[in-house]
Amino acid sequence: MIRVALPYHLRTLAGVDGDVALAVEGSITQSAILDALEARYPMLRGTIRDHETRRRRPLVRFFVCNEDVTHDPPDAPLPDAVAQGAEPFRIIGAIAGG
Repeated sequence: MIRVALPYHLRTLAGVDGDVALAVEGSITQSAILDALEARYPMLRGTIRDHETRRRRPLVRFFVCNEDVTHDPPDAPLPDAVAQGAEPFRIIGAIAGG
């Protein structure tokens, strides 16, 4: 099982407390995790990535094993620690302003 840590507003929208556990088929990638997350929680579709282009929303960041993987290819395999559920796939809302 893959663990996904969501920011508070997305946990509220999905109606969950804490991390979300997901079964992901095949290679563990950003795309595979987001596909599984949106399939299980359809209310999250369009919040993390665009409906049509499936590109990440500009103010959303992804972290694994304390590293920012936001700009890595979405189909690149993630570390074994994430695939084994030891480390969560973190979705973070970035802060903008000045």
